[in-house]
Amino acid sequence: SEDAPLAQELRADAVGFIFFARSPRAVLPLRAVEIIAQLAPFVSKVGVFVDEEEDTVLEVAARCGLDTLQLHGQESLSYCSDLRSRGFKIIKAIRIGENSEEKLTYLLKHYQNVDAFLFDTYHPQKKGGTGLPFDWRLAEGLVTDRPVILSGGLNEENVLEAIMRLRPYAVDVSSGLERQPGKKDEQKMRQFFGQVRKADQKLREESREKMVR
Repeated sequence: SEDAPLAQELRADAVGFIFFARSPRAVLPLRAVEIIAQLAPFVSKVGVFVDEEEDTVLEVAARCGLDTLQLHGQESLSYCSDLRSRGFKIIKAIRIGENSEEKLTYLLKHYQNVDAFLFDTYHPQKKGGTGLPFDWRLAEGLVTDRPVILSGGLNEENVLEAIMRLRPYAVDVSSGLERQPGKKDEQKMRQFFGQVRKADQKLREESREKMVR
């Protein structure tokens, strides 16, 4: 519960809650409600689901006051559309390393009814939270008109390089900053956010240099 207020203090744009029972980071809706009550209205509350029944997603989202749904399974186009039509922002996870570049390109075009994509690391047994980065070269040639959130094995040591290489809209981190499953390390969190701010500064400087030229 102390992780969410710290993330807010460090100016996180969003805080995620995993509603997937098989995850070591899973949280019960009642506990999520208690944590969300500590967050300011301007912090997005993201619910992470994996191939969950739509009615269950809607029930949990309403109970917890979620505004964004992050989908990590094989959710269909119509499933995403139905949830989005109810006012939720939809983030669709795309697992890099599972499919060919052609299939990845197809998926990015196929899910045109989502608000953003999240690039995560493929693992045959895990639906996220692997702690392993994917080969960033596999994402460098992918093109989409939707914002891309970069995930997969990010930590305080590699996030600066990741941002400068792939220029994502945002970054998503979980296991990379943990001292144990479900518990973040405060020092790692502070270092991570410091590196993200450093990357933002570098990108702004690059942008100014281009304008001057």
